[in-house]
Amino acid sequence: MIDAGTFDYVVVGAGTAGCLMANRLSADPQRSVCLLEAGGRDNWIWFHVPVGYLYAIGNPRADWMFTTEPEPGLDGRVLNYPRGKVIGGCSAINAMIYMRGQRQDYDRWRDLGLTGWGWDDVQPLFRRHLDHFLGAGEHHAVGGEWRVEAPRVRWALLDAFLEAAVEAGIPRTNDFNTGNNEGIAYFHVNQKQGRRWSAARGFLKPVLNRPGLRLETQAHVAKLVVENGRVTGVDFVQRGELKRVRARAEVILCAGAVGTPQILQLSGIGDAGHLSALGIPVIHDAPGVGENLQDHLQLRPIYRVSGIRTLNEDYGSLLRKGAMALEYALLRRGALTMAPSQLGAFTRSSPDQATPNIQFHVQPLSLDKFGEMPHAFPAFTASVCNLRPTSRGSVRLASPDPAAQPAIRLNALTTPEDARVAIDSLNIVRRIVAMPALQRYRPEEYRPGAAARTDDDLLEAARQIGTTIFHPVGTARMGTDDDATAVVDERLRLRGVAGLRVADASVMPFITSGNTNSPTLMIAEKAATMIREDNH
Repeated sequence: MIDAGTFDYVVVGAGTAGCLMANRLSADPQRSVCLLEAGGRDNWIWFHVPVGYLYAIGNPRADWMFTTEPEPGLDGRVLNYPRGKVIGGCSAINAMIYMRGQRQDYDRWRDLGLTGWGWDDVQPLFRRHLDHFLGAGEHHAVGGEWRVEAPRVRWALLDAFLEAAVEAGIPRTNDFNTGNNEGIAYFHVNQKQGRRWSAARGFLKPVLNRPGLRLETQAHVAKLVVENGRVTGVDFVQRGELKRVRARAEVILCAGAVGTPQILQLSGIGDAGHLSALGIPVIHDAPGVGENLQDHLQLRPIYRVSGIRTLNEDYGSLLRKGAMALEYALLRRGALTMAPSQLGAFTRSSPDQATPNIQFHVQPLSLDKFGEMPHAFPAFTASVCNLRPTSRGSVRLASPDPAAQPAIRLNALTTPEDARVAIDSLNIVRRIVAMPALQRYRPEEYRPGAAARTDDDLLEAARQIGTTIFHPVGTARMGTDDDATAVVDERLRLRGVAGLRVADASVMPFITSGNTNSPTLMIAEKAATMIREDNH
């Protein structure tokens, strides 16, 4: 065992949450911080060119290449489950969409008894780190580390979809981040002058020269060190050597909704029966660890079109690809600045929904799955996801080996409520596509196909084409003292073990109604404030 030193704080995971956490805690020159990252540096061009997600997802240089267990609600299919393998974590390979969710999401957390987590409580935390192109106002701020800009490319096809959605009754909006995200608009993106703006670029790299901050990459955590009921350090493997780093004040887990429960279970913190079956000594019986996994299941209807340009044919042409590269090199504009989805919409799948419960991610391209090349024919994708699924999954150890992938089960489409939303969502897509603004381009349903007509047909189609949109949350959820399955309290302290906090998407009791990256930053911002207050 090699002694890697002693610090005031040890932060595990240099992803979205960990980058902000390391920034905030190291800002105090009297405090020292060690940041552990199992992945590597972001020294690859496709971490920075926005369209690089096409090359990063499914590439072992950038992606941990996780997969789910066979999903019973998805016809037994195994899904790819990308997670960022680099400083910046998933913010280095994700869709770059800036989204907070709905007021009701956070008020629902507050109403569980989690004081300080309501919409009015968390809004200042979102603003604290924001640098928004719309300028300072009621909802946004400038001067922070998290840059948000308007997209730098437009497509006539997406404009046509927007008009069709309005014709179908979805209102226009200018900003999804006011607490009410109903409507259709182009997404705001985490980019700066046409380059991806990851959490590593915004929060970590500008402060790496602080004397009290040390970043260790290729540092794969083996377990937490627990002594007399308190977490005092972390054991990790780095380039074949086992090392131990100690924490005077706290260890903060920022390893995400997959990594955090995996590390807790490897350390003997989890369901006692499950851990004992794997031969792991039980430090603390915490049955909620790894449970309550929630994610947004997306259905990706694809339509062939005629008489309008899509990225499919541009990508298939060497000449057009050359022109795209030149436009990006000279102007930092055009197709290479594209997020995976440019146009978004939030609406209700049925009138009985109190707030929008489905989200569209519309793309002027089509492909079978992320990591593969676009189709050879002109087409668009109208991806739609259920924002508040009732299905619940889990992340559990499959082996006591820290290098082994955990068993990820989404249990997607296993409740009647989620089945109903899936059917209604596909019908809403068809209603929009039937509007005059899109009909002029003769859309032809390629997937799931016009033969799927009945509810049973559409549900079976959803089982065949449904896939994750990569928003896992909830596996170390917050709860009150009377909640036996809550993993952390409202100050994100682990229940039953001292010296340990969790500050990432795993603490969400319920998933937010939209993309989860910026809510994760908010959680880290709030956690950092509480950590400083508790260790002043």
